[in-house]
Amino acid sequence: MTSPSTTVPRTEDRWSARQWGTLFVLCGALFLDALDVSMVGVALPSIGADLHLSTSSLQWVVSGYILGYGGLLLLGGRAADLLGRRRVFLTALAVFAVASLLGGLVDSGSLLIATRFIKGLSAAFTAPAGLSIITTTFAEGPVRNRALTIYSSCGATGFSMGLVLSGFLTEAGWRWTMLLPAPVAVVALVAGLKLIPRTPREKREGRGYDLPGAITGTGAMLLLVFTVVSAGQAGWASTRTLGSFAGVAALLAAFVTIENRSSHPLIRLAVLRTSNQVRANLGAATFFGSYVAFQFLVTQYLQNVLGYSAMQTALAFLPAGALVAILSTRMGPIVDRFGTLRVIAFGFAALVVGYVLFLRINLHPSYPAVILPSMLLLGAAFATGFPSLNIQATNGVRNEEQGMVSGLLNTSFQVGGAIFLAVVTAVVTSGSGRHAAGKQAVLDSYRPGLWTVTGIAAVGLLLTLSGLRSRRPSYGTLVASSSDAKPPVEASDAVAERSQQVAVRD
Repeated sequence: MTSPSTTVPRTEDRWSARQWGTLFVLCGALFLDALDVSMVGVALPSIGADLHLSTSSLQWVVSGYILGYGGLLLLGGRAADLLGRRRVFLTALAVFAVASLLGGLVDSGSLLIATRFIKGLSAAFTAPAGLSIITTTFAEGPVRNRALTIYSSCGATGFSMGLVLSGFLTEAGWRWTMLLPAPVAVVALVAGLKLIPRTPREKREGRGYDLPGAITGTGAMLLLVFTVVSAGQAGWASTRTLGSFAGVAALLAAFVTIENRSSHPLIRLAVLRTSNQVRANLGAATFFGSYVAFQFLVTQYLQNVLGYSAMQTALAFLPAGALVAILSTRMGPIVDRFGTLRVIAFGFAALVVGYVLFLRINLHPSYPAVILPSMLLLGAAFATGFPSLNIQATNGVRNEEQGMVSGLLNTSFQVGGAIFLAVVTAVVTSGSGRHAAGKQAVLDSYRPGLWTVTGIAAVGLLLTLSGLRSRRPSYGTLVASSSDAKPPVEASDAVAERSQQVAVRD
């Protein structure tokens, strides 16, 4: 049962100053996590020139963060449940601040990559802990939907604005892109110590930790992300890559066996039998994966083909980030009215249309006519898709499993980003050798990658639409946790638990 001291009453519409403060701290941390994923992109050429890094080494400035983030999210989510959400969140946030400071001071490429890995590792603990603090603090229904839309929109804004801030900071020096998160993280840490409440459950947590499951699950995610991001250099059909994928399969098989037999599993596999969870996680992977790959290609196109500066590249992405920021506090009522599946479907549709419109690019495009419409559609997609995916994944889940589900969802976001970026990069690389030299050849090599990005988003849209087609009405208030129904405010915790059981059957 949920502690009344840490949960907003279902009939309460007004939040206290402390509740707003807690949400502000959590939003700030997620904003930093998302910012750090995207902010380094524009700064890469300057980093390579200053630290004398090759293109392959520069890849690991980005991939090092993804490796730590995507590989340890499952462990981070379960650690939040078992060791205490507040404790895990604040500890990881402190590590993030220190790593940010060190990242801006190092003079070695290897040390920079190491600090990026540590920052990704810390984000793997702050992201699921922060999300589970929200879902255990705000009651399921319109109140939680409102909190989650604000929270996840801050993450989407951070990711969208990362390129914008990076462009401005890189003009002053790439080290500022590494140093900026440090003071912000310190402020969030101090505020979190004051505002994030201690819960009674934290004093009893830390027992029944599934160490074998943690080792095999984390090992599988680390090896998977490492294999995908390094396959472009080693070769997708190389012995090393195939052997690594075989190792991933073996670790995953061991993980599933352990989880089925463990009395305190890292992941309760029955959760994955619900259609909401499956669609939320597959949707997260395709949604974020398509955009990460798109952003990578567009950044290269703007700078390498059109000759944009770092500042101009940042301004080109500004409309998308601005639109997300404007819509960040307005999605709760929309989700309550239309349900998560319909809103997610709209987000995917906006992605697909935006990607298709961007295929009109040439060597001399008109920004207002060719590029701007895609940026606006991507902003609308982020503002609608991210909050809805978070709500869909966490609805109907018991409080003691919120960290687990949050970690699983964030793993899907990050692993999807790593996998689809690697796939799209491989498509672009394979096509580049068939064209002559010159900017037109570079542009021609990007087009198959853009079509691949569009196809990935289209798959996500079809998966979401299949949920709308297969959805069937249930009975009574047991549909309270359905992804497409507004939970009644008078529903009790017992009804919410029974609704999860209905979702499992469905």
